[in-house]
Amino acid sequence: MKPEPLTLPPSPNWYCTRCSDAAPGGIFGFAARTSVFLVRVGPSAGANPGAPPFRVVGELVGHTERVSGFTFSHHPGQYNLCATSSDDGTVKIWNIETKAVVTEHSLHQHTISALHWSPTVKDLIVSGDEKGVVFCYWLNRNDSQHFFPEPRTIFCLTCSPHHEDLLAIGYKDGIVVIIDISKKGEVIHRLRGHDDEIHSIAWCPLSGEDCLPVNQEENSEPDIPNGKLVAETPITKGCYLATGSKDQTIRIWSCSRGRGIMVLKLPFLKRRGGGVDPAVKERLWLTLHWPNNQPTQLVSSCFGGELLLWDLTQSWRRKYTLFSTSTEGQNHSRIIFNLCPLKTEDGKQLLLSTSMDRDVKCWDMTTLECCWTLPSLGGFAYSLAFSPVDVGCLAIGVGDGMIRVWNTLSIKNNYEVKSFWQGVKSKVTALCWHPNKEGCLAFGTDDGKVGLYDTCSNKPPQISSTYHKKTVYRLAWGPPVPPMSLGGEGDRPSLTLYSCGGEGIVLQHNPWKLSGEAFNINKLVRDTNSIRYKLPVHTEISWKGDGKVMALGNEDGSIEIFQVPNLKLLCTIQQHHKLVNAIVWHHEHGSRPELSCLIASGSNNAVIYVHNLRTVLESNPESPVTITEPFRTLSGHTAKVTSLAWSPHHDGRLVSACYDGTAQVWDALREEPLFNFRGHQGRLLCVAWSPVDPECIYSGADDFCVYRWLTSMQDHSRPPQGKKCIELEKKRLSQPKPKLKKKKKPTLRLPVKQDSSIVTEDESSRETSGPVENGVSDQDGEEEAQEPELPPSPVVSGEAVSCIAVSLGVEKSKVTVNSKATSLKKEPPKEKPEALLKKRKARSMLPLSTSLDHRSKEELHRDCLVLATATHAKELNEDVSADLEERFHLGLFTDRATLYRMMETEGKGHLESGHPELFHQLMLWKGDLKGVLQAAAERGELTDSLVAVAPVAGYSVWLWAVEAFAKQLCFQDQYVKAASYLLSIHKVYEAVELLKSNHFYREAIAVAKARLRPEDPVLKDLYLSWGSILERDGHYAIAAKCYLGATSAYDAAKVLARKGDAASLRTAAELASIAGESELAASLALRCAQELLLVKNWVGAQEALGLHESLQGQRLVFCLLELLCRHLEEKQPPEVRSPSSIYHQWATGSEGNLVQRVTGVWRSTFSVDTPEQCRAALKKLQNVKYPSATSNTPFRQLLLHVCHDLTLAILSQQTASWEEVVPALLQAVLQSYTSGNFTLMQEIYSAFLPSGCDYLRDKLGDLSLATAAFKSLEAFFIYGQLYEVWWSLCGPGPESSIWVKSTVPAEQREPEDSASAEDTEPGAAAPQPRSSPPSGPGLRLSGESERLLSSCRELFSERHASLQASQRTVAEVQETLAEMIRQHQKSQLCKATANGPSTDDPGQEAEQAPSQPQSPSREERNASVSLPELTRRLTEANKRIAEFPESVKAWPFPDVLECCLVLLHIGSQWPGAVNSEMQQQAEELLQKYGHTRAYRRYCQTLHT
Repeated sequence: MKPEPLTLPPSPNWYCTRCSDAAPGGIFGFAARTSVFLVRVGPSAGANPGAPPFRVVGELVGHTERVSGFTFSHHPGQYNLCATSSDDGTVKIWNIETKAVVTEHSLHQHTISALHWSPTVKDLIVSGDEKGVVFCYWLNRNDSQHFFPEPRTIFCLTCSPHHEDLLAIGYKDGIVVIIDISKKGEVIHRLRGHDDEIHSIAWCPLSGEDCLPVNQEENSEPDIPNGKLVAETPITKGCYLATGSKDQTIRIWSCSRGRGIMVLKLPFLKRRGGGVDPAVKERLWLTLHWPNNQPTQLVSSCFGGELLLWDLTQSWRRKYTLFSTSTEGQNHSRIIFNLCPLKTEDGKQLLLSTSMDRDVKCWDMTTLECCWTLPSLGGFAYSLAFSPVDVGCLAIGVGDGMIRVWNTLSIKNNYEVKSFWQGVKSKVTALCWHPNKEGCLAFGTDDGKVGLYDTCSNKPPQISSTYHKKTVYRLAWGPPVPPMSLGGEGDRPSLTLYSCGGEGIVLQHNPWKLSGEAFNINKLVRDTNSIRYKLPVHTEISWKGDGKVMALGNEDGSIEIFQVPNLKLLCTIQQHHKLVNAIVWHHEHGSRPELSCLIASGSNNAVIYVHNLRTVLESNPESPVTITEPFRTLSGHTAKVTSLAWSPHHDGRLVSACYDGTAQVWDALREEPLFNFRGHQGRLLCVAWSPVDPECIYSGADDFCVYRWLTSMQDHSRPPQGKKCIELEKKRLSQPKPKLKKKKKPTLRLPVKQDSSIVTEDESSRETSGPVENGVSDQDGEEEAQEPELPPSPVVSGEAVSCIAVSLGVEKSKVTVNSKATSLKKEPPKEKPEALLKKRKARSMLPLSTSLDHRSKEELHRDCLVLATATHAKELNEDVSADLEERFHLGLFTDRATLYRMMETEGKGHLESGHPELFHQLMLWKGDLKGVLQAAAERGELTDSLVAVAPVAGYSVWLWAVEAFAKQLCFQDQYVKAASYLLSIHKVYEAVELLKSNHFYREAIAVAKARLRPEDPVLKDLYLSWGSILERDGHYAIAAKCYLGATSAYDAAKVLARKGDAASLRTAAELASIAGESELAASLALRCAQELLLVKNWVGAQEALGLHESLQGQRLVFCLLELLCRHLEEKQPPEVRSPSSIYHQWATGSEGNLVQRVTGVWRSTFSVDTPEQCRAALKKLQNVKYPSATSNTPFRQLLLHVCHDLTLAILSQQTASWEEVVPALLQAVLQSYTSGNFTLMQEIYSAFLPSGCDYLRDKLGDLSLATAAFKSLEAFFIYGQLYEVWWSLCGPGPESSIWVKSTVPAEQREPEDSASAEDTEPGAAAPQPRSSPPSGPGLRLSGESERLLSSCRELFSERHASLQASQRTVAEVQETLAEMIRQHQKSQLCKATANGPSTDDPGQEAEQAPSQPQSPSREERNASVSLPELTRRLTEANKRIAEFPESVKAWPFPDVLECCLVLLHIGSQWPGAVNSEMQQQAEELLQKYGHTRAYRRYCQTLHT
């Protein structure tokens, strides 16, 4: 087996009573999210000498929701078995050796909360759920039994280690019961004493009750029997039980007596430097461990993460010992959830603990000191960054609100990790080290914060006062630009911090003064480049290593290159058509300095492009250049690319991280995939290449893991396709979605207190007490990374069904109402109004007074007397006043003050009964309109009618009432109506802003267009804002209308083109042409033509190119391409031809050769017939440069590049510029040759040089500057025909060819399976024939062949042979050096892992497997050649190469030694075909220059 990659795992799950366990022999496992991670502990871990003896060795993947329980089998012979329970309702049994599920069951109907593998019955797994149901599952016989001892929520359960039928269960309300599973779950004891949740149950390791002195405790506490008294049986004979509870106590129970014998109260421990945090008392998890060899001692957790060793022999004194008292900072900083013992192979007694601080710690039970710590991640690994100063320090930005700094070069500890959390308080999404200052780390968060940490100190970070509105996606250090660069040298920093946020802007922060305002570089870009159109939304920023050039990636897929100091736009790369996620510049310290101009980019469209900007950066163009062709294309990923990193140890080697779940290493120069890493269980988010190890790469993903892996240890070379990709997608989709889980609980399972506390845990104390605590594994903090393709849970779908049912019910009720209405219409006309009048009977305005007037006769008489007394008395006494207050309805008949009191009482009654409108009418009757309006506004009960009568109270009252009503409508989400009321008081701008801020852009534009001046900037801002939102949501056509409305046709065309299909590109090109944006129109039309080219729609492509006059040259290229494709297709068998091609009518003719047909179509169709027109087209096409081809270049792209060069050649021929014909024609040949397409190369020669190169030689003359290029062109011509002669001799066709004549009659020939030029694969420049049979009796060379073989002297160029030998020597030395480094690293790795049995023999074999295919000569050579010798060879070879003239180095030449071998082979198989002088010359060249590894074997074969 290959060794597992070094893993920084996810955090162990919180609030689970048993989610970690250890098996005898040194395997520890803990549940993290939906998986279980396995750690090998002890000597067999194979750790480096001096490092802690542990290593993460694997992961158990299979559950779809959080793993809530994990337990090993502790029975000899099955230590490799373990069990897990999960919130997905299943219990799975695993084999950790195969990491596969042995069996599983889904017996529980509710959330499983406890799990344990019986220590006495080898196949019994017991589990309990939140409803109180206990299931016993026997693995071997696949049988189960369930019990329901108590209708309570089970928190924990533990099987007795002494009796196979006893089971202790702890409940949420503090009850502990012991049941006998052999008696159908009969309750033996109910142990009452705890007041809160039972977190842990531990049985005493010794049977009987003689190990603890309990007399003192019995005297100090009265005996309180718990449960029922039973006679002594073997079951109840005696054993102690310890329980830990949230009520802060540990209780020791006697099973024989069924009562508590000891109570231990947790102490509040003061830490150094401060008192007890009050919040700590509320946050407690009390877990226990009873050591096997120490029955009088008990280990427990405490409030703040401490571990206590209790002395049970002196419990009345509450004697305990703190773990790790001698070393500061070794304890956990948060509460501990699980403790599990482990005995290693060398006999050490260890204790492993998991905690809320996200650390796994190992304790030596002999010394009570911490042996080692395994850090973990509680969120997505968003960002990785290696320090350029402190080499080996890797910073990790995590979604749990903490930054980790991992010293990856530490020899003593593979996991030397420091955590930084102060001042962060949010997900860390971006990191960047200062290039020169040690320990200076910039970070960005998902809430828009940008800060600087000094990792060398404990100081809190500096936070920039300028926040991004959305997530910070990228940080970069670069030189200051104006206005920050305008100060003197001492007044400004040499480097400033740039941040790119999700809102699409890039800010420049002054690291010396983060409290000052950061500057938006868009203003400088717009001013420097005089940009009129809308700037694109920026998504990525990257500075070149020398700090002179900056690249900005944009949401529309474009990449802009700017030059300091004023950010002059040099060029725009229009390659990606989706959001750019990653841009990286090649390093500048390689063996090839020109590669520093390479820039790699990845986007949402899964293809990685590499561009060579050397020409642009060196030429420094006056106006921006648009680049539409990549230097290299890296295809293979199947999802969006999220991160890229160049190897600092290689030239042109790149690693990419992708949402397809893999990281891919590429040889970017050859476009070849090299290694593919598939260790993650989720989507990759970041990747970084080790600065010290050429094979080591670090990657982070949304599976909460960071892996350190080696390229040579990977089984795959390219990203997964088809089935494998689907499997990875399913694996990713199995990850949990917390919100769905929350919806699921009310329907299926009871909520657990801890689950709710996961989210609400101590939110107020995040800043002061520690890092952000956001759940079991920060799942609730990562919702934004869940893609919409995640399938809903069954409960969600159930809710959807129920919603449908409700909506159907509503529809049915509507139908019923309609039927009633219909039946009413059928009734007699007279009855209808009466029925309606009864239903619409108005509510009384004075219901209380009316009801009081309907009382008994005595009360009414009393009213009359009180009223008479009040009206005739000169002064009212207290009795009468009291009567009037009690009988308020008499106010109708007395004075106004009493009437007001009556109205006030009636109004209160209306309000209490829910009729505020009647209260308002009463107030209007009083004449207090302003009061009515104020009261209604305070209660949010303004209505249209109230506002309508507001002008009665005055103009100012009306204005105030309208504004108040508009605010009320906003609270009621009636924004359009609110805007209408604002318009009624002529507040147009406020109304427009209200509609805009609530995304009613269509209505806002209508209002602004109707009420504001056309030139008002608000209107343009509305168009641009709406357009940006529509563009972000993918509504490109409507967004284009908005930009057109804002008179920004450039932006309209750009957004239309974002769709990327041919129709959209054509419309965008036409739009840009109409608006006068000629350069944009040309680039879009060319893109449209290229898209149509992919589907072989030649007619549509020409129509698209015809949209712009500047593309006349491209039309000629496409015309030649169409004719060449037609020409090649005609040579294919009819059944192979593509029926989908749409050719022009002029492409179907066959008069003349290809060049004549091309020139004829140019004259007749494109009106290119004069030298001036050809010269103009030639000038335009010469400005277009295509990169050199590789063996991985797609055939259609290769054809386009070749036809571009052929078009240049024909145009130069038409203008009689013969010195330009030869280089263009040679370039087309070289493109075919370097891509390995020999057939295409021969077609070029047959079409453009049917009679050979003599015609061109005559046109050039002897003194031409293109003589060197011509010799190269002629050499390739001879080279191609040499191979054709060889093939013809190896297997002639049924008819004699121009190369071979057959003297045997046709009827006597036997059919042979020969290889023709069309049959050869285009994988190599010089394909070998299928066989080399000896010359037949009826074969002889034709005169043409004899002339060709004699002309092969041109291929025997001494200078080119020497140059090629030197180049081969350089390549061989570089390859040898790389091989030596790789072998050295492998030997170091083998030494490091040689001690562990798990990686002893199989591991070494697996590691050395990749090197086995090497030939013995290579291994001997590597072993015998020293490094100084290799350096000397390299220096001498480079010196020889430098001495050659540029004319020889500029134009490639066929491999001279290859031609010698072919010629000698022909001479050996067909004697007399090659004269002896040429054979001798070929042998001399091979002997002189064939010393390199590539030709040594062939030379040895030749001489023997």
